[in-house]
Amino acid sequence: MKPSYFLKKPFPSRLAFQFLMILCLGFSAQAQDPDEVITTNTSLVQLNVGVVDSQGRVITSLARNDFTVYEDGIKQPIINFEPTNAPFSLVMLMDMSGSTINFRPQLKQAAIRFLDALAPEDRVAVIQFNAKIKTLAGFSTNRKNTGYAIDIADGAGNTNLYEALSYALKALDKEEKRRKAIVLLSDGLDTTLRISDRAAAQRAQTDDEAIKLIDAKASNVLNAVLSAADRQGVTIYPLALPSGDPKRLPLPDPIIIGIYSAARTRLQSLADRSGGRLNEIQRLDQMARLYAEVAADLRSLYTVAYQPSGRPRDGKWHEIRVEVRHPALIARTRPGYFAR
Repeated sequence: MKPSYFLKKPFPSRLAFQFLMILCLGFSAQAQDPDEVITTNTSLVQLNVGVVDSQGRVITSLARNDFTVYEDGIKQPIINFEPTNAPFSLVMLMDMSGSTINFRPQLKQAAIRFLDALAPEDRVAVIQFNAKIKTLAGFSTNRKNTGYAIDIADGAGNTNLYEALSYALKALDKEEKRRKAIVLLSDGLDTTLRISDRAAAQRAQTDDEAIKLIDAKASNVLNAVLSAADRQGVTIYPLALPSGDPKRLPLPDPIIIGIYSAARTRLQSLADRSGGRLNEIQRLDQMARLYAEVAADLRSLYTVAYQPSGRPRDGKWHEIRVEVRHPALIARTRPGYFAR
Protein backbone atom coordinates (compact mmCIF):
# COMPACT_ATOMS: atom_id res chain seq x y z
CA MET A 1 0.00 0.00 0.00
CA LYS A 2 1.33 3.48 -0.87
CA PRO A 3 1.91 6.00 1.97
CA SER A 4 -0.89 8.57 2.22
CA TYR A 5 1.33 11.55 1.34
CA PHE A 6 1.81 10.05 -2.14
CA LEU A 7 -1.88 10.70 -2.73
CA LYS A 8 -2.20 14.15 -1.19
CA LYS A 9 0.50 16.18 -2.93
CA PRO A 10 2.68 15.94 -6.03
CA PHE A 11 6.32 14.86 -5.86
CA PRO A 12 9.00 17.55 -5.80
CA SER A 13 11.36 16.96 -8.71
CA ARG A 14 14.10 15.46 -6.52
CA LEU A 15 11.71 13.02 -4.85
CA ALA A 16 10.33 12.02 -8.24
CA PHE A 17 13.83 11.31 -9.50
CA GLN A 18 14.62 9.17 -6.45
CA PHE A 19 11.36 7.30 -6.80
CA LEU A 20 12.09 6.51 -10.44
CA MET A 21 15.57 5.31 -9.55
CA ILE A 22 14.13 2.92 -6.94
CA LEU A 23 11.71 1.54 -9.52
CA CYS A 24 14.54 1.04 -12.01
CA LEU A 25 16.64 -0.76 -9.45
CA GLY A 26 13.70 -2.99 -8.61
CA PHE A 27 13.16 -3.96 -12.24
CA SER A 28 16.91 -4.53 -12.65
CA ALA A 29 16.95 -6.93 -9.68
CA GLN A 30 14.02 -8.88 -11.11
CA ALA A 31 15.81 -9.24 -14.43
CA GLN A 32 18.87 -10.89 -12.91
CA ASP A 33 19.54 -14.57 -13.44
CA PRO A 34 18.21 -16.57 -10.43
CA ASP A 35 21.67 -17.98 -9.69
CA GLU A 36 23.06 -14.44 -9.41
CA VAL A 37 20.43 -13.53 -6.81
CA ILE A 38 21.60 -16.38 -4.58
CA THR A 39 25.29 -15.53 -4.65
CA THR A 40 25.42 -12.58 -2.27
CA ASN A 41 28.49 -11.81 -0.18
CA THR A 42 27.10 -13.56 2.87
CA SER A 43 24.01 -15.64 3.51
CA LEU A 44 22.33 -17.54 6.31
CA VAL A 45 23.63 -21.08 6.81
CA GLN A 46 20.78 -23.36 7.86
CA LEU A 47 21.45 -26.69 9.57
CA ASN A 48 19.09 -29.53 10.40
CA VAL A 49 20.55 -31.13 13.53
CA GLY A 50 19.78 -34.47 15.13
CA VAL A 51 20.76 -35.14 18.75
CA VAL A 52 21.12 -38.51 20.51
CA ASP A 53 22.44 -39.66 23.86
CA SER A 54 25.25 -42.20 24.36
CA GLN A 55 22.77 -45.08 23.88
CA GLY A 56 21.55 -43.65 20.58
CA ARG A 57 18.20 -42.46 21.96
CA VAL A 58 16.79 -39.37 20.26
CA ILE A 59 16.63 -36.16 22.32
CA THR A 60 13.88 -33.72 21.28
CA SER A 61 13.56 -31.37 24.28
CA LEU A 62 16.51 -29.00 23.79
CA ALA A 63 16.38 -25.20 23.39
CA ARG A 64 18.43 -22.65 21.46
CA ASN A 65 20.86 -22.08 24.34
CA ASP A 66 21.76 -25.77 24.38
CA PHE A 67 23.53 -25.47 20.99
CA THR A 68 26.83 -23.94 19.95
CA VAL A 69 27.85 -23.70 16.29
CA TYR A 70 31.41 -23.40 14.99
CA GLU A 71 32.53 -22.64 11.44
CA ASP A 72 36.21 -23.36 10.80
CA GLY A 73 36.64 -23.49 14.58
CA ILE A 74 35.13 -20.04 15.17
CA LYS A 75 31.99 -19.74 17.26
CA GLN A 76 29.01 -18.33 15.33
CA PRO A 77 25.96 -16.52 16.75
CA ILE A 78 22.73 -18.46 16.21
CA ILE A 79 20.24 -16.26 14.32
CA ASN A 80 17.27 -18.61 14.02
CA PHE A 81 16.22 -21.75 15.89
CA GLU A 82 13.37 -24.20 15.26
CA PRO A 83 12.46 -27.02 17.67
CA THR A 84 11.90 -30.58 16.50
CA ASN A 85 8.13 -30.14 16.16
CA ALA A 86 8.40 -27.30 13.61
CA PRO A 87 6.86 -28.32 10.26
CA PHE A 88 8.80 -29.32 7.16
CA SER A 89 8.37 -28.73 3.45
CA LEU A 90 9.16 -32.10 1.94
CA VAL A 91 9.55 -33.41 -1.62
CA MET A 92 8.86 -37.08 -2.28
CA LEU A 93 11.02 -37.68 -5.35
CA MET A 94 10.05 -40.95 -7.02
CA ASP A 95 12.01 -42.85 -9.68
CA MET A 96 9.54 -43.96 -12.36
CA SER A 97 12.18 -45.14 -14.84
CA GLY A 98 12.19 -48.59 -16.39
CA SER A 99 14.24 -50.14 -13.58
CA THR A 100 11.41 -49.69 -11.03
CA ILE A 101 8.53 -51.20 -13.05
CA ASN A 102 8.66 -54.63 -11.40
CA PHE A 103 7.97 -53.37 -7.87
CA ARG A 104 5.67 -50.38 -8.33
CA PRO A 105 2.90 -51.72 -6.01
CA GLN A 106 5.29 -52.13 -3.05
CA LEU A 107 6.89 -48.78 -3.80
CA LYS A 108 3.59 -46.90 -3.82
CA GLN A 109 2.22 -48.67 -0.74
CA ALA A 110 5.34 -47.79 1.25
CA ALA A 111 5.24 -44.15 0.08
CA ILE A 112 1.58 -43.77 1.08
CA ARG A 113 2.29 -45.23 4.51
CA PHE A 114 5.11 -42.71 4.86
CA LEU A 115 2.54 -39.89 4.62
CA ASP A 116 0.78 -41.25 7.71
CA ALA A 117 4.00 -40.88 9.73
CA LEU A 118 4.39 -37.16 8.98
CA ALA A 119 3.10 -34.31 11.12
CA PRO A 120 -0.21 -32.71 9.99
CA GLU A 121 1.48 -29.35 9.26
CA ASP A 122 4.20 -30.82 7.02
CA ARG A 123 3.77 -29.66 3.43
CA VAL A 124 4.46 -32.44 0.92
CA ALA A 125 4.99 -32.35 -2.84
CA VAL A 126 5.24 -35.41 -5.11
CA ILE A 127 7.57 -35.32 -8.11
CA GLN A 128 8.20 -38.26 -10.41
CA PHE A 129 11.06 -38.63 -12.85
CA ASN A 130 12.23 -40.82 -15.69
CA ALA A 131 13.22 -39.31 -19.03
CA LYS A 132 10.93 -36.43 -18.04
CA ILE A 133 10.26 -34.75 -14.70
CA LYS A 134 6.71 -34.07 -13.59
CA THR A 135 5.11 -32.57 -10.49
CA LEU A 136 2.20 -34.82 -9.57
CA ALA A 137 1.16 -32.77 -6.53
CA GLY A 138 2.35 -29.38 -5.31
CA PHE A 139 3.17 -28.62 -1.68
CA SER A 140 0.13 -29.29 0.46
CA THR A 141 -1.03 -30.63 3.81
CA ASN A 142 -3.90 -32.45 2.05
CA ARG A 143 -2.84 -36.08 2.43
CA LYS A 144 -5.69 -37.35 0.26
CA ASN A 145 -4.45 -35.38 -2.74
CA THR A 146 -0.84 -36.34 -2.06
CA GLY A 147 -1.77 -40.02 -1.75
CA TYR A 148 -3.63 -39.86 -5.05
CA ALA A 149 -0.54 -38.36 -6.70
CA ILE A 150 1.57 -41.26 -5.45
CA ASP A 151 -1.02 -43.74 -6.71
CA ILE A 152 -1.02 -42.35 -10.27
CA ALA A 153 2.80 -42.18 -10.56
CA ASP A 154 3.86 -44.15 -13.63
CA GLY A 155 6.39 -44.27 -16.44
CA ALA A 156 9.42 -46.01 -17.93
CA GLY A 157 12.57 -45.15 -19.84
CA ASN A 158 15.68 -43.24 -18.79
CA THR A 159 16.62 -41.88 -15.36
CA ASN A 160 17.26 -38.12 -15.17
CA LEU A 161 18.06 -38.28 -11.47
CA TYR A 162 20.22 -35.19 -10.96
CA GLU A 163 18.04 -33.04 -13.18
CA ALA A 164 15.12 -34.16 -11.00
CA LEU A 165 17.00 -33.24 -7.83
CA SER A 166 17.71 -29.77 -9.24
CA TYR A 167 14.03 -29.45 -10.14
CA ALA A 168 13.00 -30.45 -6.59
CA LEU A 169 15.42 -27.96 -5.04
CA LYS A 170 14.00 -25.14 -7.18
CA ALA A 171 10.51 -26.09 -6.00
CA LEU A 172 11.67 -26.06 -2.37
CA ASP A 173 13.27 -22.66 -2.85
CA LYS A 174 9.77 -21.19 -3.24
CA GLU A 175 8.87 -22.53 0.22
CA GLU A 176 11.02 -19.72 1.67
CA LYS A 177 12.14 -20.06 5.31
CA ARG A 178 10.57 -23.40 6.20
CA ARG A 179 12.59 -26.47 7.15
CA LYS A 180 13.19 -28.52 4.01
CA ALA A 181 13.96 -32.09 2.99
CA ILE A 182 13.92 -34.43 0.00
CA VAL A 183 13.13 -38.13 0.29
CA LEU A 184 14.56 -39.73 -2.84
CA LEU A 185 13.55 -43.23 -3.93
CA SER A 186 15.85 -44.41 -6.73
CA ASP A 187 18.51 -46.91 -7.75
CA GLY A 188 20.82 -43.92 -8.29
CA LEU A 189 21.73 -44.77 -11.90
CA ASP A 190 21.44 -41.45 -13.71
CA THR A 191 21.40 -42.14 -17.47
CA THR A 192 23.71 -39.29 -18.52
CA LEU A 193 26.28 -40.05 -15.81
CA ARG A 194 26.09 -43.74 -16.64
CA ILE A 195 27.29 -42.95 -20.18
CA SER A 196 30.18 -40.78 -18.99
CA ASP A 197 31.12 -43.31 -16.28
CA ARG A 198 31.28 -46.08 -18.88
CA ALA A 199 33.64 -43.99 -21.00
CA ALA A 200 35.85 -43.23 -17.97
CA ALA A 201 36.14 -46.91 -17.00
CA GLN A 202 36.68 -48.22 -20.53
CA ARG A 203 40.31 -49.27 -19.91
CA ALA A 204 39.64 -51.02 -16.60
CA GLN A 205 40.69 -54.66 -16.28
CA THR A 206 39.60 -55.15 -12.65
CA ASP A 207 36.78 -53.92 -10.42
CA ASP A 208 39.18 -51.79 -8.37
CA GLU A 209 40.59 -50.16 -11.50
CA ALA A 210 37.09 -49.29 -12.74
CA ILE A 211 36.09 -47.76 -9.41
CA LYS A 212 39.31 -45.71 -9.34
CA LEU A 213 38.95 -44.50 -12.93
CA ILE A 214 35.46 -43.14 -12.25
CA ASP A 215 35.86 -40.16 -9.93
CA ALA A 216 32.27 -40.25 -8.68
CA LYS A 217 32.48 -37.22 -6.40
CA ALA A 218 33.99 -35.01 -9.10
CA SER A 219 30.73 -34.99 -11.07
CA ASN A 220 29.66 -31.44 -11.96
CA VAL A 221 25.95 -32.27 -11.78
CA LEU A 222 26.34 -33.89 -8.36
CA ASN A 223 28.25 -30.89 -7.00
CA ALA A 224 25.72 -28.44 -8.44
CA VAL A 225 22.97 -30.28 -6.53
CA LEU A 226 25.05 -30.34 -3.35
CA SER A 227 25.73 -26.60 -3.58
CA ALA A 228 22.03 -25.83 -4.09
CA ALA A 229 21.12 -28.02 -1.11
CA ASP A 230 23.80 -26.24 0.95
CA ARG A 231 22.36 -22.82 0.17
CA GLN A 232 18.86 -23.79 1.28
CA GLY A 233 19.76 -26.12 4.14
CA VAL A 234 17.92 -29.04 2.51
CA THR A 235 18.43 -32.49 4.04
CA ILE A 236 18.37 -35.36 1.52
CA TYR A 237 17.39 -38.92 2.41
CA PRO A 238 18.13 -41.36 -0.44
CA LEU A 239 16.33 -44.70 -0.30
CA ALA A 240 18.53 -46.84 -2.54
CA LEU A 241 16.62 -49.53 -4.43
CA PRO A 242 18.19 -53.01 -4.68
CA SER A 243 18.27 -52.76 -8.49
CA GLY A 244 21.20 -50.36 -8.14
CA ASP A 245 23.24 -52.43 -5.67
CA PRO A 246 26.66 -53.28 -7.20
CA LYS A 247 26.81 -56.44 -5.06
CA ARG A 248 23.66 -57.86 -6.70
CA LEU A 249 24.61 -57.69 -10.37
CA PRO A 250 23.75 -60.96 -12.16
CA LEU A 251 26.59 -60.71 -14.73
CA PRO A 252 29.12 -58.27 -13.29
CA ASP A 253 32.16 -57.08 -15.17
CA PRO A 254 34.63 -54.34 -14.13
CA ILE A 255 32.95 -51.56 -16.10
CA ILE A 256 29.45 -52.37 -14.79
CA ILE A 257 30.80 -52.69 -11.23
CA GLY A 258 32.45 -49.28 -11.61
CA ILE A 259 29.25 -47.65 -12.92
CA TYR A 260 27.05 -49.07 -10.17
CA SER A 261 29.61 -48.33 -7.43
CA ALA A 262 29.88 -44.70 -8.60
CA ALA A 263 26.09 -44.33 -8.54
CA ARG A 264 25.93 -45.64 -4.97
CA THR A 265 28.85 -43.40 -3.92
CA ARG A 266 26.98 -40.35 -5.22
CA LEU A 267 23.85 -41.29 -3.25
CA GLN A 268 26.04 -41.56 -0.15
CA SER A 269 27.48 -38.10 -0.89
CA LEU A 270 23.99 -36.61 -1.15
CA ALA A 271 23.17 -37.94 2.32
CA ASP A 272 26.51 -37.12 3.95
CA ARG A 273 26.83 -33.56 2.65
CA SER A 274 23.22 -32.62 3.45
CA GLY A 275 23.11 -34.22 6.90
CA GLY A 276 20.71 -36.97 5.85
CA ARG A 277 21.16 -40.73 5.81
CA LEU A 278 21.44 -43.25 2.98
CA ASN A 279 19.00 -46.12 3.47
CA GLU A 280 19.83 -49.20 1.39
CA ILE A 281 16.77 -51.32 0.65
CA GLN A 282 17.85 -54.95 0.79
CA ARG A 283 14.36 -56.41 0.38
CA LEU A 284 11.22 -54.83 -1.00
CA ASP A 285 9.29 -55.59 2.19
CA GLN A 286 11.73 -53.28 4.03
CA MET A 287 10.57 -50.22 2.13
CA ALA A 288 7.71 -49.29 4.43
CA ARG A 289 9.91 -49.61 7.53
CA LEU A 290 12.66 -47.47 6.02
CA TYR A 291 10.17 -44.78 5.02
CA ALA A 292 8.89 -44.81 8.62
CA GLU A 293 12.45 -44.43 9.93
CA VAL A 294 12.99 -41.41 7.68
CA ALA A 295 9.76 -39.85 8.96
CA ALA A 296 10.88 -40.44 12.56
CA ASP A 297 14.28 -38.91 11.77
CA LEU A 298 12.64 -35.80 10.32
CA ARG A 299 10.56 -35.42 13.47
CA SER A 300 13.72 -35.50 15.61
CA LEU A 301 15.61 -32.67 13.84
CA TYR A 302 16.23 -29.19 15.21
CA THR A 303 16.96 -26.38 12.78
CA VAL A 304 19.77 -23.97 13.65
CA ALA A 305 20.76 -21.06 11.40
CA TYR A 306 23.69 -18.68 11.65
CA GLN A 307 25.26 -15.85 9.66
CA PRO A 308 28.98 -16.37 8.86
CA SER A 309 30.97 -13.54 10.42
CA GLY A 310 31.23 -11.04 7.55
CA ARG A 311 33.16 -13.43 5.30
CA PRO A 312 32.54 -13.13 1.54
CA ARG A 313 31.81 -16.19 -0.58
CA ASP A 314 35.30 -17.46 -1.36
CA GLY A 315 34.47 -20.78 -3.05
CA LYS A 316 36.31 -22.71 -0.32
CA TRP A 317 35.16 -25.54 1.92
CA HIS A 318 34.12 -24.39 5.41
CA GLU A 319 33.84 -26.96 8.17
CA ILE A 320 30.82 -26.92 10.50
CA ARG A 321 30.71 -28.36 13.99
CA VAL A 322 27.71 -28.32 16.32
CA GLU A 323 28.11 -28.96 20.03
CA VAL A 324 25.45 -29.53 22.67
CA ARG A 325 25.77 -28.14 26.19
CA HIS A 326 25.22 -31.55 27.80
CA PRO A 327 28.49 -33.53 27.31
CA ALA A 328 26.73 -36.90 27.06
CA LEU A 329 24.74 -35.80 23.99
CA ILE A 330 25.92 -36.08 20.39
CA ALA A 331 24.81 -33.72 17.59
CA ARG A 332 24.72 -34.82 13.93
CA THR A 333 24.46 -32.43 10.99
CA ARG A 334 26.13 -31.78 7.65
CA PRO A 335 29.92 -31.45 7.90
CA GLY A 336 30.28 -28.15 6.05
CA TYR A 337 29.73 -26.38 2.74
CA PHE A 338 31.46 -24.67 -0.16
CA ALA A 339 30.88 -20.91 0.06
CA ARG A 340 29.82 -20.36 -3.55
